[in-house]
Amino acid sequence: MIRFRSIISRIVALHVVAIVATSILMPLALYYLLNEAANTLHRDALRSQAFTIGSFLRPRPDGGLTLDIPPEMRPLYSRGYGLYVYAVLDPEGRVLFSSRADGSALFALDDQAVRDWYIRRRSTGAVLFGVSVARPIGDHMYFVQVGQDLAHRDVIIDDVVSSFFPRVAWITFPILLLLLLIDIVIFRRALSSVREASMTAASIGPQRTEVRLPEQAVPSEIAPLVHAVNQALDRLEAGFRAQRDFTADMAHELRTPLAIARARVDSLEPGPLRDQLRNDLITMARTVNQVLDIAELESFLVATDARADLHEVCMEAVAFMAPLAVDRGQTIALTGAPGPVWVRGHTEALFRAVRNLVENAIRHTPAGVSIEVEVTEDATVRVLDDGPGVPEADRESIFRRFWRRDRAKGESRGLGLAIVTRVAEAHDGSVTVEDRAGGGSIFTLRLRPAAS
Repeated sequence: MIRFRSIISRIVALHVVAIVATSILMPLALYYLLNEAANTLHRDALRSQAFTIGSFLRPRPDGGLTLDIPPEMRPLYSRGYGLYVYAVLDPEGRVLFSSRADGSALFALDDQAVRDWYIRRRSTGAVLFGVSVARPIGDHMYFVQVGQDLAHRDVIIDDVVSSFFPRVAWITFPILLLLLLIDIVIFRRALSSVREASMTAASIGPQRTEVRLPEQAVPSEIAPLVHAVNQALDRLEAGFRAQRDFTADMAHELRTPLAIARARVDSLEPGPLRDQLRNDLITMARTVNQVLDIAELESFLVATDARADLHEVCMEAVAFMAPLAVDRGQTIALTGAPGPVWVRGHTEALFRAVRNLVENAIRHTPAGVSIEVEVTEDATVRVLDDGPGVPEADRESIFRRFWRRDRAKGESRGLGLAIVTRVAEAHDGSVTVEDRAGGGSIFTLRLRPAAS
């Protein structure tokens, strides 16, 4: 059995089934009603003719019977072109009068002597409909039979009934199909508020936790669901805010003890122990700062009119990270566009992203390699290095928080590239990594150019 996920598809499918059934049943029902109405009219007309024929019967003194039809009515019963045929029978079934050429009865008398309705197929193939009416004349009862050949061209009602299916019934299907199309338009308009709520729900994320689904315009059948979803979003926002505030508060609170600990380490006597403790504190401070950056970026939104010079941002990031590169025996350079490259973005957030890309290249490449930061006119930053590269299996994982290939060694805590990813998402951009020809990696940050 086919199941449709769309409400409109389900409604249309059910309507198609209903249309097919209605297209068959409605013409049959109309045909039946028309046929019954035509039969009733025939019976009434023929019965009236039978009483009219009976009114022309006169008893004779010898006990016989005469039939005196006025001249103006005789054409109705003429043998060549008469609309009706008649026969008058006595109680024994003998034919006294008949408009037929052979002088026979129209129908044989049955056990009840009188039948309200007869149907007889004649030898010529025509169908004869008629009635038999009992009429008392004098002291005797006689039976007047009147019939009508429905093949006669003057029988318009029966022609209408017989031509109903080929000429009229077919119109039922296109009419119902038009109603189906109208229903589709109606349902689409009726569900427009549901589609609007769906679009609103799609826009809800960690940066827009305050957005709620509209409850005023949705249909009453869906309103309870929308209300329940909004209540769930309220609870999620409260929990998300509490977690984000806790992370930020912890990062802030750790800064002071780390600064105090570093001051105390610096007061120790020079030696390997002090150097080791100092390196550990630097790593911890860097991790705390990255955690704080992550917490701040969770609710970060870029203003629609925000503009930043990507070339200037990259120049500052290269200058900021140059001492670390030189200290590790590496070279770093800024290339590409010589002038401003305006993008839609936040200057400080973009600086964090580029700085982390450069720092990632510095910390994950050996001494003696070169690092190049290239800025292009199409609002793209490429960080190239001559290091060992990134295995293809790890190219998606490295952008996740706290992911490290080898947790047993190294200073990285897996937050730098996560910060870059978050900044790229906030700017409707992307960050990817690929191999560099001749060895090394290329990290590419794509942003949106600013509207001119």
